Amino acid sequence: MRVTTRAYGATESWKIIAIVGFVFAFIFSIVGLIVSIVARRQAKQAGAVSRLATAGIIVSIVRLVLDIVAIVLFVTLFAGIFQACADLGPGTHVRDGVTYTCS
Repeated sequence: MRVTTRAYGATESWKIIAIVGFVFAFIFSIVGLIVSIVARRQAKQAGAVSRLATAGIIVSIVRLVLDIVAIVLFVTLFAGIFQACADLGPGTHVRDGVTYTCS
């Protein structure tokens, strides 16, 4: 009986990269996007189609857009608070039913 093992060669390394890209898409969207694009290109060069790499690209883009929207909302919120404190000066102030404590 002959047992053969199939090692991942250069033509199949895109499978592992696609998995890594998909996982990173949920954690670090920019890294996931880059890694998924690399996996998709390597799969294409190997003559294969990587749906996981494509999914990683899509998830990364959606996540990146949501991250940008969250950052814009966060900055807008705190810009308003900092402007109110700049206008009111140090101390505790009530303005339109909102209490501001500025230092």
